[in-house]
Amino acid sequence: MSTLERIQQLAQQLPLCLNQDRPANKRQLDRLRSEFQKGKDLADELAALAERIERSVAARNKRLSSIPALNFPDLPVTGKKDDIADLIKNHQVVVVCGETGSGKTTQLPKICLSIGRGAAGFIGHTQPRRIAARTVADRIAEELGEPLGKSVGYKIRFNDKTHAESLIKLMTDGILLAESQNDPYLNQYDTIIIDEAHERSLNIDFMLGYMRWLLPKRPDLKLIITSATIDTQRFSTHFNNAPIIEVSGRTYAVDTRYRPISENDEDDETTDELQNAILDAVDELYRDLRGDILIFLSGEREIRETTDSLKKHRPTQYDILPLYSKLSVSEQERVFNPKPGKIRIVLATNVAETSLTVPGIRCVIDTGHARISRYSHRSKIQRLPIERISQSSANQRAGRCGRVAEGICIRLYSRDDYLARSEFTEPEILRTNLSAVILQMTSLNLGDIEDFPFIEPPEDKMIRDGKTMLHEVNALDKAGKLTEIGKQLAKLPTDPKLARMLLAAAHEHCLMEVAIIVAALSIQDPREKPADKMAQ
Repeated sequence: MSTLERIQQLAQQLPLCLNQDRPANKRQLDRLRSEFQKGKDLADELAALAERIERSVAARNKRLSSIPALNFPDLPVTGKKDDIADLIKNHQVVVVCGETGSGKTTQLPKICLSIGRGAAGFIGHTQPRRIAARTVADRIAEELGEPLGKSVGYKIRFNDKTHAESLIKLMTDGILLAESQNDPYLNQYDTIIIDEAHERSLNIDFMLGYMRWLLPKRPDLKLIITSATIDTQRFSTHFNNAPIIEVSGRTYAVDTRYRPISENDEDDETTDELQNAILDAVDELYRDLRGDILIFLSGEREIRETTDSLKKHRPTQYDILPLYSKLSVSEQERVFNPKPGKIRIVLATNVAETSLTVPGIRCVIDTGHARISRYSHRSKIQRLPIERISQSSANQRAGRCGRVAEGICIRLYSRDDYLARSEFTEPEILRTNLSAVILQMTSLNLGDIEDFPFIEPPEDKMIRDGKTMLHEVNALDKAGKLTEIGKQLAKLPTDPKLARMLLAAAHEHCLMEVAIIVAALSIQDPREKPADKMAQ
């Protein structure tokens, strides 16, 4: 075979390699092609490249043959699995829209496997929260009949349970963003699923803008965006009118009752009033429908207070289970493995609103509040005030009790209050400090934030504040380019101001002491104690 034929043969094998090997192999092949035109002898180099390509093709085929037997449980999404598979085959971007509980989170990666995705690279599957990434990975592995860490792994901050052989990789959207620093073309993935996109967190909006930049450069990469039935047209328009497929959730009628706490302004309610209202609601639900109850509270402290008052009120009747992201794994597991016999009361933050489906819930008590991250333009700091939730959040909460049978949702606020709330929760990019985003974008060479394809661009004054802060910590020079300090700051997963303290501390040889101060400053409440370390 002539040298030219050999080069052409290798070029045909390139698309059959693993994604992460393709760019290097292509560069090498292009170089050899141009050297061949200059008349050089390339026999040895071509043989070495052919061996590399062969190894990569074999590794891809091995991944393809390792896809386990797939069976799909009886969920609403299963009925549409062939339509979804066809759309994924024929389009680069697909928007899957369905109510929480339709099974889209657990079944979409399996639908991707069924059409051979996952062979050339991971099927990356992002979740807004760590607790969701872990429980979803557990669930998919269980459905595939395998231990976690084999075909399905997860990666969250400080914990990586994936192998090179894994096919599906669950992670938080923050992890995927961090990986784009070292792998800007995301070559280790052949499919990316961005789940719960309707939450419109900063990471999700940033990722969607990033994907719009990346997809034309990676025609082999598939993107699937999932959302509850909120504003899906906006996602489709962002990606050149990508097709939308709707999957209806299986829901039963929910009886919504309004039990406002106090006649005066509801923001003035005291802790005692809130606790009494919750206990009255629990008694009402026990009388009308003896089923498991999910209570939505705004934070960890409220969860602890409610646990105490429920234990005093009815010490033996209920199994009381807290659920928030800082709990230890074993504590979280209790919520998903119900004990028969006792009625369960699950006390959760808004993590149970969309990311997680708590099994067997028949009743919901909604206090109507949540902690929502907000940047104060005046004080220049990011705060986590407790605010009233939007109508769409309230509807998501109510929908949690119509999964298994008819349910009852008690809202601890009035119908007028509900109707006066905003329709959707404001996207995080419109209410957050942008310094970390601008730093990330500059280090990834994504151009100026003003020109970045965000779904909803942030306000000018927010952009100005973000840039000013980066100049203050010497992350950007006068021309807006990244300085050496800026490069180091971009690698630290914390707010740029706090990261700058760490760098200065390392320089002044007092890192240990300052790290403790930074750790305290980076959490909402330094007095928090982890539930599993109380005894210590």
